[in-house]
Amino acid sequence: MDDRKVLSEKQSRPDLATLIGLFYDAPADLGVFDEVTPDNMPEPFRGLLAHNHHMTVTVESFHRCPVSVEVLETQRSGHHYSRKILLRRTTDEAVVQFGIVRLDLRFLTEEVIDEITSKKIPLGRVLIQHDVMREVQLAELWRFQPGPDLERYLGDVWSTVYGRTALIYCNGEPVIELLEIVTPS
Repeated sequence: MDDRKVLSEKQSRPDLATLIGLFYDAPADLGVFDEVTPDNMPEPFRGLLAHNHHMTVTVESFHRCPVSVEVLETQRSGHHYSRKILLRRTTDEAVVQFGIVRLDLRFLTEEVIDEITSKKIPLGRVLIQHDVMREVQLAELWRFQPGPDLERYLGDVWSTVYGRTALIYCNGEPVIELLEIVTPS
């Protein structure tokens, strides 16, 4: 079955277990999670996550500095490109976001694909710079108790962190599935 049909049959919602499963055999290595509502999220997590905007812009605004991307792992399967990333503040290299993204490359130009796969610029910044028509759709909000891998990336100072799953439509097509977990450090 065509992946676009599968996505539309799911009401265009990325599946958290599927995104985690791209890079983890055991989801608990990333963390234990449960769905929450915005009302059940403390600030500043709610402000960082409960919206329909690019996280690159959101975390840069919150931290008052640009962010850089560190690509931890990638995979390519057919027309999908997935990566596990960290966003870091450029001022002190502190991690401000962990993420997993899966892109359907069929709907992006070669120039955009080349820039994304170069692993040098955060995804949101690439889409903005190339003026790709995009719409970010928040799917669900999540509370995470970090597992060993997430603790390794975020530090062990957080007993609870929050994240979201979202979908980015590019030129009207559901192209990018996201898991984004933030730290307000």
